Formats: sequence, structure tokens, C-alpha cells
Amino acid sequence: MLGLQAAAAQAQTQAPAKKPRAKAAAKPSARRRSRPAGPAYVGHPAAMAFAEEVATERGLSADWLRQQLGQARQLPAVQQLIMPPPVGVPKNWAAYRARFIEPQRINAGLAFWQQHARWLAEAEARWGVPPEIVAAIVGVETFYGRITGNFRLIDALATLSFDFPTGRRDRSAFFRSELAEFFVLCAREGRDPQSMKGSFAGAWGLPQFMPGSVNRWALDFDGDDHVDLMDSGADVVGSVAHFLAAHGWERGLPTHYAVTLPAEPANAAMLLAPDIRPSFTAAEFAAHGATLPKEAQGHEGLLALVELQNGEAPATHVAGTANFYVITRYNWSAYYAMAVIDLAAALRQGRGPG
Repeated sequence: MLGLQAAAAQAQTQAPAKKPRAKAAAKPSARRRSRPAGPAYVGHPAAMAFAEEVATERGLSADWLRQQLGQARQLPAVQQLIMPPPVGVPKNWAAYRARFIEPQRINAGLAFWQQHARWLAEAEARWGVPPEIVAAIVGVETFYGRITGNFRLIDALATLSFDFPTGRRDRSAFFRSELAEFFVLCAREGRDPQSMKGSFAGAWGLPQFMPGSVNRWALDFDGDDHVDLMDSGADVVGSVAHFLAAHGWERGLPTHYAVTLPAEPANAAMLLAPDIRPSFTAAEFAAHGATLPKEAQGHEGLLALVELQNGEAPATHVAGTANFYVITRYNWSAYYAMAVIDLAAALRQGRGPG
């Protein structure tokens, strides 16, 4: 997902050392900031053509879509924020990790776990996703609701759909798809498209689901006939666990093992080539000179040799399992996945047995 916390921290790896309801999980959002807006999309040829297309394909009112899109505004801040971080600066796992594995976030995570223990237990029983993993994702994404984003989603998605900035790979087709999903979501849940707020990339709620992810994987876990990822802790928990399960989470499987790199650089390079995608058996790791601990040597699935750079210091390496890869489906980043895993471990330790 493209949440503010995760996206901002992703840049830090480059730095050197449903209707709204008053439910339990509501948290304050980020402070309002003044953001100069560009022109509105009323009469914009591509936007108006898009409204007609979505009306036909999704069975929505063309007049309603034109009216809503006409009130959206281009946001230069969104165009700036979607750009990739500067190149040439070493990544730093230690700096990235420090943003999330710290006392305030751990304490907030323990409070979230305590408040939603029932739903976390139900999600684990149903899908096998440990409570600490679900809680850690919410912590990394939005600091348990403290930072959910204050961009109007319709503005952010329209900007990235019709005025995607040059200088990076064009993803406007993806964002047009998400804009269509956004209108479907609003129509189904009875939400006002002009009032929903989230990240600069269009992600919403405590778990920062993109609209398409809301429509595909979010759940009404508390049974109130609405999917609410902002104010329903139950829906947040159920939706995150369901997302991970839908992407292949395996009950009881570790996320990673320790690993020692092969002495031969060519062997290390070969194992690193697939990046985070599990591609080698434990036997193939051993055949290429990588040393795994005893508990990993009998691992039956595939593994990935994952590298986390530490600036000028030696890199950190782990052998990622299929469950490590599943976490990266939430955010395509080994740094993100490892931050979730380490925060989860800190929460489990703080929670204690039971």
C-alpha cells in the first residue's frame, strides 16, 4: 500500500545514518497543512471522458461522476511526493528501522493489541496470521492511526491519473484504475468523495489500503454492514489479515532465518539476483556456500537471500521465506517487510506469553 508513513520511511532508506461511524479505533490524523491547489478538473477532456467510461463499465451515474471529478483539483504537492527519492545515496536499514522500532510506537502497538485482542485472535484463528504481524503493519503504515494522511483522495487520485509528473515511469493507468475503484467504493459505502482523506498516493485508513484493495480484500469484520478502515478496529484487523492470507500467508511458517553469505562473491551474487522473491531451496543455498541455521536446513519451501544495506557499514542479510514475500505484497520493499517483522517481535516480547 502507498501510505504516508511507509512512503516517507522508504525515502529514509536513502538517508545516511462505508459511512463514517464513531468506533473504537478512531485516532487523530496528521496536522492540516496548506497546500496550493492547481486548476479544477471540471471540463478537463480526459477526466470527463474517464467519467463516461467508468459510468459504462461500473454502472455508475455519469452525471454524478462528472460532478465529482469536476470538483477535484490538481495538487502540485502530490506530483512532487510521488517522485522517487534521490539516487546515489546509500540505503540505510538502521536508519529506516529506527523510525519504527522505538518506545512510543511499541507502546502504541501494545495498546492497539490490548484494545483489539478479540479481533486479532479471531483473525489468527481464521487465517493463521499472528496478531503481532497485523498490529505491526498498522503501526508501520500509520502509527496506529496518528498519521493517516490529510490529502483529499479525489484530488490525489485525479492528479496522478491525469497529470502524472514526468521524470519517472508513468503510472497514470494504475491510478486511473484506482480512481475508478474509489468511485465504486464511495457509491457502495455511501461515502462523500469530496470528504475522504488519506495519503498523497490515494491510500486510506489505518492500514492504508488503496481503493482497489479495499474493494477486493477489505472486510466488514464486525458485521455492521459497512467496511470502515478508519474507525472500526475490527475491520482494520480483519482486512489486514485477509489481505495477507489472500496473498499466500502460510500458518506457522517463519518469516525468515539467519544466513551467512557464501565466501565466493559470484555465488552470493547468484543467490541475490532474484531479490525478495523466494527462488532457492535450502539445499541450493548450501550448495552455493550460504550457511543456514539448523532449524532452516530442513525448510521445505523456497527461500530468498535478502539484502538490507547499511550505508557504509556491512549489509544485513536474511533468508526470507514465502511469508516474508507475502509481507512485501503490502509494500514492495525488503526494508518495509523487515521493519514490520522487527516491530512485530518487539510487540510480542512486550505483550508476553498468552
